[in-house]
Order: sequence, then C-alpha cells, then structure tokens
Amino acid sequence: MKLFTHGAEYLPILLNGLWLTILVTVLALILASALGLLWALLRTSGIPALATPTRILIEFLRGIPILVVLFYIYFVMPDIGIDLTALQAGIVGLAITYSCYIGETFRAGIEAVDRGQIEAAKSIGMDRSLTMRRVVLPQAFKIVLPPYGNNIVMLLKDSSQVSVISVAELSMQGKVLASSTFDNMTVFTMVALLYLCLTIPLNFILHRVEKRMGKA
Repeated sequence: MKLFTHGAEYLPILLNGLWLTILVTVLALILASALGLLWALLRTSGIPALATPTRILIEFLRGIPILVVLFYIYFVMPDIGIDLTALQAGIVGLAITYSCYIGETFRAGIEAVDRGQIEAAKSIGMDRSLTMRRVVLPQAFKIVLPPYGNNIVMLLKDSSQVSVISVAELSMQGKVLASSTFDNMTVFTMVALLYLCLTIPLNFILHRVEKRMGKA
C-alpha cells in the first residue's frame, strides 16, 4: 500500500508543515484570547460608549470570511504602510477573526455568573476591577470552558486557511507535495491523519480539564 511504502519519504516534509501549523495555532490563540477577553469586558462594562462600538465591531468582523480578512491584511494593508510577512498576517488574521467568537463566549460566561454574588462583592467594598478578577472571571472560566475548547479545535483546523497567502503549514505542504508527486491519495491521507494526531489528543486534554474543573 502506497501509504506505507511512500509514507516514510513524505513524512519529514509534512512534519515541517505540522510544526508551523502548531505555531500559527498557538500564537493566534494567545492573541485571540487576549482580544476576546477585552471585547467581553468592554461589552459587559455597562458603558454604552464602549459596549456599542464593540458590539458593532464584533458583528462586522463575524460577517467577513476568514479568507477575506487574510487577503485584506496581507495584500491591502501594505498600501497604507502596514507590511506584514505571510506568517504574521496569517496569525493576525486568524486572531482577529477568532477573537470575536471567543469574545462572545467569554461575554456569555460573564453574564451567566449570578448577579447576587456581584452585589455581595460590592457590599463588602470590592470595586468593579477586583470583583471581576476575584469573583466573576474564575466562575466564568468554568462556564465557558467547553465552548472555548471548541473554539481552540476550530482554530486549529482553520489554521489551514493561511495557506492561501503562501504560509507553508501542513495543508500547503500537502498540496505542494501532491502536485510534485501526483500521489494525491497518499499525501492527503497523511495530512488528514496528522491533523487527527493533533485534534484527538487536544480534545482528550480539554475533556479532562473540563472534568477536573467540574469537580472543583
């Protein structure tokens, strides 16, 4: 079977793309989570001048496909003096797009925390910042963990989108390898298996974390 006879030959090339996929995913996740938390805090701030523009921005970005965001950052932004490498543009594009989904996930978690606890925190002299750090966010994190985990897995899979701006991650390496060997079945089967090697352990880890947080 070609998968076994040629697999050893193709694997080192695909692994180069795999490591870049992991890098893109991790960096985009960090940036998206930070931005998402910011959007959530602004939306739940109770200040219309902050909450309304943030809501409009989120709805605007969620209505644009990731590919268009990537094209805009990589091909259009240089026209106004912001020139990013393909890798940087890919990470920023994924982060901006996913920050909207993660932000809405965080917002839902914050709003799900019992208002009575917030009032109790205020009654003992906690200001809004301290209440958010000590009372709201720890409970919200437990609430949002399952959907946040889904966002992580989706981000990992959508990292393949950065191949359209020539980032040589796993799917791009697969396409290049398949076009040079004409062995489409073997190459793309290996690409699928390598993605599974990332998503299956990730899902297992997230599930274990959810169970531990549930017990806590």
